[in-house]
Amino acid sequence: MDKNLLLQDVLNHLQADLEQASRAALTAHEAATHEENVAENKYDTLGLEAAYLASGQARRVEELRQTLITWRQLRPRPFVEAQGIELGALILLAGEDGHEQWLFLGPQGASMKLQHAGQSIQVLGNAAPLGRLLLGKRPGDEIRLPMGQRPQLFEVLAAE
Repeated sequence: MDKNLLLQDVLNHLQADLEQASRAALTAHEAATHEENVAENKYDTLGLEAAYLASGQARRVEELRQTLITWRQLRPRPFVEAQGIELGALILLAGEDGHEQWLFLGPQGASMKLQHAGQSIQVLGNAAPLGRLLLGKRPGDEIRLPMGQRPQLFEVLAAE
């Protein structure tokens, strides 16, 4: 699989999310500042609620902007056994039940599932619990992910 094409898919998805969030923030801002939302008495909170929503939407837009900037700086490199898994790695994991899944490890902020080259690929940030555990691992290594009463076990089958 071409990791640069996969990265472009992630960037396109993040850009679409940013555009959608920007439209939602603009709509929320317009609602918060509309003359019909001016409080008529101390119990009229429609304007205040709209302002809280607009504020949250603006924060979401800024988070997406920062995530997009960070992901644009990622330069996937070929896997080097001596270094182990690092940002930009494409990883094939197997669970205890034998279920295999492809992961694309990058900077934080972009968790999504993509279809690429006929495969379903989970995009994972390095701040996620599994992402942190994968850093530095090599094919053949096992990973124990704490999950409630019983941890999940995974084996790294391949890394690119």
